[in-house]
Amino acid sequence: MTTEIVSSRLEGMKLIIETAEGTRTYDSQFLVAALLVFVARGSGKIEPEESAKMIDLIEEHFHLQGAESLELITTAMSELTDKPTLAVLLADLGPTLSDGDKEDIALMGLKVIAADGHRHFAEMEQFNTAMTAVGIQPEVVHRAFDRYFAETMPGE
Repeated sequence: MTTEIVSSRLEGMKLIIETAEGTRTYDSQFLVAALLVFVARGSGKIEPEESAKMIDLIEEHFHLQGAESLELITTAMSELTDKPTLAVLLADLGPTLSDGDKEDIALMGLKVIAADGHRHFAEMEQFNTAMTAVGIQPEVVHRAFDRYFAETMPGE
């Protein structure tokens, strides 16, 4: 069932939306989960390895338990499906993130793309769209790539 968003507003570091069903609040944790889901869906479906990687990344980044991380990812999936315009509104949370957070988010996105062992062009397009939408500058993305390759390339 799709729920139409009647209004939205930013209050500090939270996005508050109003629907006919009531008020919902979204924070940076939800934003990160939604971005990772968006990137993972780039190839058409989310592979099991990508799901597992998203859960691990969210758990590690926000110091959550595995079940909490799974719930956050699952909620992001269903909310983005139920409220198609939510993704655009979530981008408004981008300016509330520090450059360090943005770099970490970009790195997590790269790890999700690589999780299934395939690099799909569509996932990279989704990644670039997501980074642009939340205002992650190209130099921040470049630093995330540097970190990714430093972590994944054999020692020099």
